[in-house]
Amino acid sequence: MRQKIQSLLEQYEGAILGQRSNLRLLLSAILAGGHVLVEGVPGTGKTAMAKTLAKLLDGKFERIQFTPDLLPSDITGSMILNMQEGKFETLKGPIFTNILLADEINRTPAKTQAALLEAMEEKQVTIQGTTYPLPDVFFVVATQNPIEFEGTYSLPEAQQDRFLFKLNINFPEFNEEMEVLRNVLENKLDASLISPVMDLADFSAIQSEIEMVTVGDGILEYIMHIVRRTRETNAIRFGASTRAGISIGKAARAWAYLAGRDYVTPDDIKMVAKPALRHRIQLSPHVELEGAAVDQIIEELVGAVPVPR
Repeated sequence: MRQKIQSLLEQYEGAILGQRSNLRLLLSAILAGGHVLVEGVPGTGKTAMAKTLAKLLDGKFERIQFTPDLLPSDITGSMILNMQEGKFETLKGPIFTNILLADEINRTPAKTQAALLEAMEEKQVTIQGTTYPLPDVFFVVATQNPIEFEGTYSLPEAQQDRFLFKLNINFPEFNEEMEVLRNVLENKLDASLISPVMDLADFSAIQSEIEMVTVGDGILEYIMHIVRRTRETNAIRFGASTRAGISIGKAARAWAYLAGRDYVTPDDIKMVAKPALRHRIQLSPHVELEGAAVDQIIEELVGAVPVPR
């Protein structure tokens, strides 16, 4: 299984250039059973990241373009009348998939955004009072554009907390971007050339193995000190919840597994702390006026917590 996941990671990094760290974090999130909120300007490969991962896993992929007129039933499904048989039938929506790309999720109102809450938290969907389970491997990648705010609806804090990670996608380095340009023009990044590395049964087995990765008491205390520090510093108005600590622990186990270890180290915690916390805390007004960034505050906060031996 470790050989398969390493092979998947190598092909993933070969298909999506310039996002090595974010690809590992995205894979860690799905291995940990979580969901990811991705923020980046258009044309940086956000859709390709989700679609390529679905192909490598031989899983079903669906994409929903969120718009202001999108209805909850457009996501979950609805009941329709079968005129021939004279009875109602359930028409399942695109949410019944393995990897769901919720493209520009902040362009739809809160009522439609909330249609994802039950699915993300409970892995089930209710249509006209009837509950339907989602696939065992179910993963939401939601994207939002940070440069356009006209006609957008900010995600409620409760929904943001459902995401394991928030990833910031930046432009690749010059040489990497040159390689992307060359590969596209030479048709080397054709999605049809990507073949599955494993099936969903293998992936579920790997998820079970990750649950056996050891998280020592010292590491647990380290996580809790970081989370509680977010509630005690004057730089942060609203600190992280208990769910944040759980997310850090689960993601760190997946990150350690990708590194070939069966135990979590403090460095694993440092790697996943930033994407696990940046959407769960709110800076104090005076800190925002000074121009401090969320990532900078998290780095200072984590750096101030003593590292366990």
